[in-house]
Amino acid sequence: MTNIGFIGGGKMAEAIIKGLLDSGCVAAADVHVAEIRRERRQQLAAACRVGVYADNSEVAGLHPDVLVLAVKPQDLANAVNGLVVHGRSLVISIAAGLTLATLEKAFPQNAVIRAMPNNPALVKAGVTALAPGRKVKPDQLELAKKIFGSVGGVVTVDEKLMDAVTGLSGSGPAYVYLMIEGLTRAGVKLGLENKTAEHLAVETVFGAAKTLKESGRGARELREMVTSPGGTTIEGLKVLEKKGFIPALLDAVKAAAEKSKKLSQ
Repeated sequence: MTNIGFIGGGKMAEAIIKGLLDSGCVAAADVHVAEIRRERRQQLAAACRVGVYADNSEVAGLHPDVLVLAVKPQDLANAVNGLVVHGRSLVISIAAGLTLATLEKAFPQNAVIRAMPNNPALVKAGVTALAPGRKVKPDQLELAKKIFGSVGGVVTVDEKLMDAVTGLSGSGPAYVYLMIEGLTRAGVKLGLENKTAEHLAVETVFGAAKTLKESGRGARELREMVTSPGGTTIEGLKVLEKKGFIPALLDAVKAAAEKSKKLSQ
């Protein structure tokens, strides 16, 4: 990859840019961002030293090897209206709900990939699902994996599963943040200072996730290791089971996935 262009310069675009620069995948001089907000252009130029432009066509006109559509779904039509993209450019969309069919219709000459990164990409701890279009070649898919690998893990899925991905990993961080809020409030209610309670909650979630990722053990096995018969944990788990903790998560993921499906229509 010699150069990469971004249509849209929001927080996720910035996270990807910083990941690419930090990993050495690309030089700042070879990154070009089109962003309509002047203040945001100034911020990106100062923080990342990349080229910034007010007009989307200026970036497309540079014939980037990769063009990332980092705009909201409702803004895509205006963003690509009249946009001429070189046929060799790989087009990657991170807009939720936009189907490959929509992208291929908008860019008939290009290979397109639908991507769903998530919020932890902001700290290089995200996970991105990629759904490649019909024209995507193996080397182009590997290039996309390299781009999003700079901000976390990457998986490849069939497009029909992207709504499930959106409901699980795309929206999932919000469920975890809500759980941390709840744990913090519980700690405060039991007498802990808010700062202490939040620190305990954050480190507990982080440690549990790290243990699951690195120990080679499954979630159920690790849960059973913590749950001693007649101990404290089992009492808490009984309450969660009674309140429908797992069913609530299932319903939350399903609702988010269904919303993603509606957006694509």
